[in-house]
Amino acid sequence: MNEKKYLKLYQTIKEKILNGEYPAGSKLPSKRVMADRVGCSVMTVETAYNILADEGYLAPRERSGYYVCRLELPAKVQRAGSARLSYLPESGKVPHGEFAASVWFKTVRKVMSEQGSRLFIKSPGKGLPALRNAIAAYLLRYRGMVAQPEQIIIGSGAEQLYETVIQLLGRERLYGIENPSYAQIEAVYRAEGTKVEKLKMGNEGIETAALERTSATVLHVTPFGSYPTGVTATAAKRWEYLSWAKGNRYLVEDDFGSEFFAPGQPMETLYAMSGGEKVLYLNTFSKSLSPAMRMGYLILPKELMKEYDQKLGQFSCSVPVLDQYVLAEFIKSGNFERHLNRLRRKLKK
Repeated sequence: MNEKKYLKLYQTIKEKILNGEYPAGSKLPSKRVMADRVGCSVMTVETAYNILADEGYLAPRERSGYYVCRLELPAKVQRAGSARLSYLPESGKVPHGEFAASVWFKTVRKVMSEQGSRLFIKSPGKGLPALRNAIAAYLLRYRGMVAQPEQIIIGSGAEQLYETVIQLLGRERLYGIENPSYAQIEAVYRAEGTKVEKLKMGNEGIETAALERTSATVLHVTPFGSYPTGVTATAAKRWEYLSWAKGNRYLVEDDFGSEFFAPGQPMETLYAMSGGEKVLYLNTFSKSLSPAMRMGYLILPKELMKEYDQKLGQFSCSVPVLDQYVLAEFIKSGNFERHLNRLRRKLKK
């Protein structure tokens, strides 16, 4: 049987049914008559008729033949045969000179060779242990942050991790954000149905008066180089944030871009200053590596681990296993830190 012939016949008959040439209740030509008419085998016609019957376009009647079913069609039906696709243009210029692409691809080949069939095993919900271990070791070595791998949740970028924060802490809370702030922060909170209060920014961070007045129980802050103001919170302001976070209040520390500090010791994070209490630390690899790297991580305070497991523990990790293994190897090998050092030297010049 010619596969192309029966599919072509199926499509032709379907079109005639949809445009009314074969009206509801009408009987189609017998298989032999149709075969003679279109110049194909009886089996080809039978296959096309059976497909149309399976899809509900025809109703077979024993010893009678095939009849057109009654269909409730919309006023205008888009015909697949007459449709024309408008293809999207390729995205802009390929970036070069920033990301160590050759090193990354070398790492990909190494991981594919070493991990083999492990790359086809489903990732644990919080992410691969290999990546969570690598991130924990990097943060301790590079940022002085003590975060156990079990506290680290892997996600596909900042926006997805914002959603995780909301699902964990609850939509009924009032969330305080910097004003102005990165637009996607407010957009995600509002899209998730939460109430948002904008707190005025000063030269050192959110103004003290705004902190004292707010009824928010979660404060989302970007202490390093807040966008678009460029404000980096002073040590005094950071301690003020931490003093605010007591009882049922929490801080979400959005540390986007913090790897690009001025030469010298990196600024201490709120998470490290708090000893890991009351602060949910969030960071991604979108700026440090590439916007194409849809990977990030969220560090939870130990007091929220049980609640996370109860509310979100059943969900799958959204980052592909291969990407997780490659990033883990990239960090563990020291290539990530060497990449950051090259970028900082370039920015300094």
